[in-house]
Amino acid sequence: MKNLISIVAISFIAVAFGSCADEKKTQAEKAVNNYVSYIDSVGNVASEDLAEKWNDVESNYIAKKNEAELALENLEDRMELDQKLEAGSKKYDELKANLIAEKQKMEAASYKAKVRSTLFVGQQIGDDMNFAWVNKDNILQTYETFVNTTSDNKDNYTREEWDEIKLLYEALDTRKNTVEKEGLSTSDNLKIAGLKTRFATFFKINRISAKSTENAEAKE
Repeated sequence: MKNLISIVAISFIAVAFGSCADEKKTQAEKAVNNYVSYIDSVGNVASEDLAEKWNDVESNYIAKKNEAELALENLEDRMELDQKLEAGSKKYDELKANLIAEKQKMEAASYKAKVRSTLFVGQQIGDDMNFAWVNKDNILQTYETFVNTTSDNKDNYTREEWDEIKLLYEALDTRKNTVEKEGLSTSDNLKIAGLKTRFATFFKINRISAKSTENAEAKE
């Protein structure tokens, strides 16, 4: 009789243990599937919307990943779930990298547009930097606006903005070589030379200063 009771007890414990193990695996599968589903949902959101909500997205991602990893602890036969978790993490990292690249691209376009619109009021400067609209009649005023504006804002420009200003300045200078052949007056040419000297004086100093400031901030 005692042996029978022992067998029953052992059988009961085995069933209970097996049931507990099955329940733990079911919970782990649910947690991992929730994690993967969340990443898939993130991948379906437009980049602009995703950028605005990124802090929330990151917080939810971390919470769901922690939940999945916790559910997998001490779980036997977890290889398939581990692979699924790893694949989800890899996909999320790719999404994040693409979003960062897109954000940087948008920020670059934004500061370029801002710089160009303030230096060449009323003109749309494309990436080809075509200055065909500059002629002998407006080139002096164009240089004056360019140099005066950069001078007024020289303490506020970032290094990236100074790099953009340099490219624009060189493109304007290239156009000047063409305009000179079209009959640029000696008087205007001399005034432009003075503006160029003035620009060169503060450009180098302020660009180096902006770079040094950014390096110091990065170290902090």
